[in-house]
Amino acid sequence: MPLSLNPAAQDLLFREARTANTFSDEPVTDEQMRVVYDLIKYGPTAFNQSPLRIVLIRSPEARERLLAHMAEGNRPKTSSAPLVAILATDHEFHEELPRLLPFAPDAKDTHFADRPVREEAATLNGALQAAYFLIGVRAAGLAAGPMTGYDAAGLREEFLDDDHAPLMVVNIGRPGPNPWHPRLPRLAYDDVVTAV
Repeated sequence: MPLSLNPAAQDLLFREARTANTFSDEPVTDEQMRVVYDLIKYGPTAFNQSPLRIVLIRSPEARERLLAHMAEGNRPKTSSAPLVAILATDHEFHEELPRLLPFAPDAKDTHFADRPVREEAATLNGALQAAYFLIGVRAAGLAAGPMTGYDAAGLREEFLDDDHAPLMVVNIGRPGPNPWHPRLPRLAYDDVVTAV
């Protein structure tokens, strides 16, 4: 059975999409990021929670502060990307649940009163939303370069607070010269899927 999504869109989002390591100098606008977010906010999460928080690094001063916390191998591409986003998860996401889950206004207190429960839910659902963000960037015709090579404590202290934890840093833009490493292999269906 063919997929409902047309082959060109399948290629844009998955088959031909790659993690960019170099970028052109074409800017990435706030309007582009708004369109990306307005698409990906509809991705499913448990309890309709929305723990993802996005910090767009735009100023040269903020970029320098960020670079100080990136792993050495990630600094050149982070330095040259037109836009860099810190994707974080909000451990106090439950405060928004009465608005996001109006048919269960007590879920905030009955399910997420304990901080460890919230942190676990925020990490899982924030990571889901981060994945949607990467697909949204691709849907906008841009390349994304997600990275986890950074000093998390330093990043948190520099750009976030105790209620927010970094999930990844993403370089965003149009690919530059020689942007791709060779495509790495993927596991086959039979390596991953079992039926019981």
